[in-house]
Amino acid sequence: MTTEKIDNISVTTQANVYFDGKCVSHGITLADGTKKSVGVILPVALPATLTFNTGAPEIMECVGGACEYKLAGSQAWVKSSVGEQFSVPAHSTFDIRVADGFAAYHYICHFG
Repeated sequence: MTTEKIDNISVTTQANVYFDGKCVSHGITLADGTKKSVGVILPVALPATLTFNTGAPEIMECVGGACEYKLAGSQAWVKSSVGEQFSVPAHSTFDIRVADGFAAYHYICHFG
């Protein structure tokens, strides 16, 4: 099931902009104090990939478009589409890419 709406949140209005604007996200805090981010990764010409570092464990939930990702230590690219998610361990990295000509990847990052 895809998250379509998150109620009762506080939004950080200053965007986090990564990789020269190829990824833009906003931090959100739920009423219970849980922190997440919502964002978009724009399509770029392959083989361009974006590499992210994690502090806490993350679950990346696809709410629009699609991406391919590769976890640290893996050689395999895996596709993630609307309604799908993937988990990234704490203190790790993952590569992500959205091919030029495809829809942007819209996500919710669930921390912890």
